Amino acid sequence: MRRALLDAAAHEFARRGIDGASVDDVAAAAGFTKGAVYSHFGSKDGLVDALVEDRTTAYLEAGLTAVDGLEGALDVRARALGDRLSAVGTEQGDWHLLFFELWQRAVRAAEPGGVLGRQRDALRAAVADAISEHAESAGATLPLPAADLALVVMALTNGLAVERLVGPDDVAPDLMGRVLALLVQQPGDASRS
Repeated sequence: MRRALLDAAAHEFARRGIDGASVDDVAAAAGFTKGAVYSHFGSKDGLVDALVEDRTTAYLEAGLTAVDGLEGALDVRARALGDRLSAVGTEQGDWHLLFFELWQRAVRAAEPGGVLGRQRDALRAAVADAISEHAESAGATLPLPAADLALVVMALTNGLAVERLVGPDDVAPDLMGRVLALLVQQPGDASRS
């Protein structure tokens, strides 16, 4: 039931906006009553917070799974990561619409942050840790600190999502992977890109 409610919320919030979609809309889309939403999430804000945590975690897991167990050069791993994140972005287009609405709210708030800020910070730290671990196991030297590269990965993911929303055919499925591979490419690796 929780999964169905989260998926319905993602769809309804993307379609109508967070303020435009009611708890009744979300519950009906999931095939439940609004009592189910309140029972699982306490409030509409609780549902939004749970959705942010759910989708951020799903993105992180998708990225980590893409490179889990990969060996070899760092650019090969980076390309696999970028390709998988692009695929997830296409699969979860609703999340990007919600993300951008949440981003606007956070930027306009007197104190930006909230659940989106906390999840963003946790995601950036996890991505930076993964980058460091993969660079070390590949014997590669990073061109920038891992935290900066994590920020670039997140910005590239979000930026390409915007472009994909307004021009789906303009963003090649392998563009992010190619860019990430170039970013971490080591001297002598040019033949693999």
